[in-house]
Amino acid sequence: MPSKKPNHPLRRDKTVSVAVLVDTSSTWGRRIIDGINSFAKQNANWHLYVENRGMDEKLRVPTSWRGDGVIARVSSPRMALELKELGIPVVNVSGIVVPEADFPKVTTDVIAQTQMALNDFWERGFRHFAYFSQRAVSYIAFQRDAFVAAVNARHMDCSVYAITSQAGKEPDWSENIESIATWLGSLPKPVAVLSWNASCARSVIFAAQSLGLMVPEEIAVLSATDDDVLCESTHPPISGIVLDAKKIGFIAAENLECLMRGDKTLKPARCIPPLKIENRQSTDTFALSDPAVVKALSFIRENASKPIQVLDVAREAGLSRRVLEHRFNDLLGRSPGAEIRRTHIERAQRMLQETRHSIAAIAEAAGFCSPEYFATYFKAAVGTTPLEYRRSLSGLNH
Repeated sequence: MPSKKPNHPLRRDKTVSVAVLVDTSSTWGRRIIDGINSFAKQNANWHLYVENRGMDEKLRVPTSWRGDGVIARVSSPRMALELKELGIPVVNVSGIVVPEADFPKVTTDVIAQTQMALNDFWERGFRHFAYFSQRAVSYIAFQRDAFVAAVNARHMDCSVYAITSQAGKEPDWSENIESIATWLGSLPKPVAVLSWNASCARSVIFAAQSLGLMVPEEIAVLSATDDDVLCESTHPPISGIVLDAKKIGFIAAENLECLMRGDKTLKPARCIPPLKIENRQSTDTFALSDPAVVKALSFIRENASKPIQVLDVAREAGLSRRVLEHRFNDLLGRSPGAEIRRTHIERAQRMLQETRHSIAAIAEAAGFCSPEYFATYFKAAVGTTPLEYRRSLSGLNH
């Protein structure tokens, strides 16, 4: 263990050494480090110490290291105490609740994360819900309880099932498949399942396939985090919630900079909403009893880049406009026009996140008739202008 270092405020011109104790084996961890690195590139006096580590490997600074600050995924009381012994500022990026880890924290907004999952399931017509995870982990239980509460708030029930992992923190891809299958078989169909992570989602899919259940038609599966490698390599590919890990890393670095300069006024915790859902085949369905409405919704999604009208949708669905309006309101609680606009805004948000196209180009590509109308409608729907939204995404206000 490195000797304790006196915690004196640093001069602004002094080169600082920062240890990053975050696993590099997950998409989340790599994006956290990407955000920290983005901050470091804007602050030439920052030197980072990063090691390749898996989620189950021990994260600690070398005994010979003499640094000025740490950004860490604090996962245990022991790790928290070891970091305190360093006597230097620490910022925590973990959602794990460790009472000993009373460091300033920047992490994901779990309430917003579970609400995003439920909204996506709801808009696809699902009215039966379930949550699957590992057992006896407090921070997973917080996510589970948040999802169950969100479902209950809509006067629906949510079935819950958990397993105990036999080795390490991640479930093996073949363990407990029979017990998971028994649980899935007991659920009303079609059912939407939110899982703690991609490994858990994969287990649900394997269990469903062992019963001959169709994914996503009978069981739709969404991972609460998006791991691009694991999600893409599973059959069918798994939909996942994309957390704004890069922004978490950037803000954590900003906060650490303030702490190292002697600012003690930081809030103890800051929660960052997720970015979006990366929709893949595991949720690519509509759980609706009306095939005409399903056809209409598919047409709207397939034409998210075009300025389609309600009459175009009604014609595709083989219904009159009046009947289409009535069925949309009955089944989805919104009009076809509202669904068209929602889909256009969703596409615009993705483009603002993922491309550097101009606002005018995005307006056209998202089916809006003019940049001015796009800007006005976007602000009314999202609460900010397209340019402000883009600037807020990465935390890089430059």
